[in-house]
Amino acid sequence: MDDALALSALVLALSGQLVQKVHEQVSRQGFEDLRPAHGFAFARISAGGATTADLAEHLGVTKQAAAQLVEELVRKGYVARQPHPRDARAKLLELTGKGRAAARAADEAARTAVAPWRETLGEARFAELVSDLNRIAPRGPIRPSW
Repeated sequence: MDDALALSALVLALSGQLVQKVHEQVSRQGFEDLRPAHGFAFARISAGGATTADLAEHLGVTKQAAAQLVEELVRKGYVARQPHPRDARAKLLELTGKGRAAARAADEAARTAVAPWRETLGEARFAELVSDLNRIAPRGPIRPSW
């Protein structure tokens, strides 16, 4: 197997493992009704200033699909809609207390999930890996693979 193919397989395997481990730990923290895609939505909403259209762009889905996701998160108590200060037709999305608690659980789950990587590589090499990946990772939204 050439290096490019090997790297592709390794990155995809690690990505899938990371998403699964975060999801499992978040579920164990009492957020069983969340899916991994919700975490990608939370990332954009928590950055502030997000509308449903912004969320659609971030997730790479239609506005209708984003609206359905927002409705689900509102119904479950994770997201609230607020008036937009400059556009009467739009609503700003924000995480509720429950949504912020779920986001904190996901942050902790991510730290736990990568702890073995940090231990295996050591602090210095782990920091180098993060730096290297930061240099080559695409800029912009993180989109889930549906």
